[in-house]
Amino acid sequence: MPFDFGTIDTGDTAWVLASAALVLLMTPGLAFFYGGMVRVENVLSMIMQNFFCMGIVSVLWVLVTYSLAFGGANGFVGGFDHVGLAHMDVQVAGYTGAAGQTIPPVVFVCFQLMFAVITPALITGASADRFRFSAFALFIALWSVLVYGPVAHWVFSPAGWLYEHGAEDFAGGTVVHANAGAAALAVAIVLGPRRGWPSGDFRPHNVPFVLLGAGLLWFGWFGFNAGSALHANELAGSAFVNTNTAAACAMLGWILVERLRDGMASTLGAASGAVAGLVAITPAAGYVTPVGSIVIGLLAGGVCALATAIKGKVGIDDALDVGAVHLVGGALGALLIGLLGSSDIGGRDGLFYGGGSSLLREQIVAVAAVVAYSFVVSLIIAGAVRLVHRLRVTPDEEAKGLDITQHGEVAYRLW
Repeated sequence: MPFDFGTIDTGDTAWVLASAALVLLMTPGLAFFYGGMVRVENVLSMIMQNFFCMGIVSVLWVLVTYSLAFGGANGFVGGFDHVGLAHMDVQVAGYTGAAGQTIPPVVFVCFQLMFAVITPALITGASADRFRFSAFALFIALWSVLVYGPVAHWVFSPAGWLYEHGAEDFAGGTVVHANAGAAALAVAIVLGPRRGWPSGDFRPHNVPFVLLGAGLLWFGWFGFNAGSALHANELAGSAFVNTNTAAACAMLGWILVERLRDGMASTLGAASGAVAGLVAITPAAGYVTPVGSIVIGLLAGGVCALATAIKGKVGIDDALDVGAVHLVGGALGALLIGLLGSSDIGGRDGLFYGGGSSLLREQIVAVAAVVAYSFVVSLIIAGAVRLVHRLRVTPDEEAKGLDITQHGEVAYRLW
């Protein structure tokens, strides 16, 4: 159906474009967040991997991934009608009636692109210190098309099967965070642990970098969540308040766990807690009350802090705790919609607001489907890449560091 350009609201358009720019800033923020956590000989490789995602995903989005995510072919994949961003004069599939968009389709393309960029970038934290750059590049290109595109269609597109079944994900708890977290664990399993893990010295080389990255992420997340209203309206304001509140509460929850467990609260924990809260509120930002965001934030901070201990017990070297923060946090936030969702904000009532258990069941199905698909297909992609290209750097290259062996650079010259 042709898009009615007479319905465009310039205020909504300006807000969504500004939000897209805010979301793009999150990927450099993530680069600093992760870059500060790794050892000094790997900081540039971590930043490079995140910046590479900004490049390759942007090109693939224009060529094919947007069409797979938001076309209207069927409930499982969008098809190829918008390859090369063709037919930008047609309304986005499913956005009709009350859901009709007041922004040009190409503006929607720009906004959703930034989600597609940061999602594979999140994976890089699990594979830190050992993923060969050329193999990483091939994996990310394939993953963006084969995993992110279909999953975004299932949940974000009104034509997707999970969306049609009533699953709610305001800004990407399943599509972005649980999806990337499951893939991160798959990659960590295929790569194997770092040399010397878990007994070696893997302390962050630059905690101020981590805090800078967390601050940039927190700032950009307002575009991530409030921008997902796609209007400059009250819903965007509610999502903004909920985002900030959950981040603050999760930071407090994480450092409380540290204080009780370790006897002191760390700055690294404060940064990680804030990000955990941002992750958990992402799917729920437009569906819960501010009180609901407090509950989600506190639970996310505590649960994700405790979840960081799991990798050691199961023997999976998820280097920077992508699974504990993004898989656990994203799934937790998505599931809590089924309990705390309030139609006074947006969406449907959850169990605690008189809506019964139906929404919770749909959230469980959505989380399970996305995590299972992402994990299995990520294993397959990583295995396929390994058949044609060495995935991991050699032990000697790992000892020297990826900065010098993969990029011929060092981050700091102090002599």
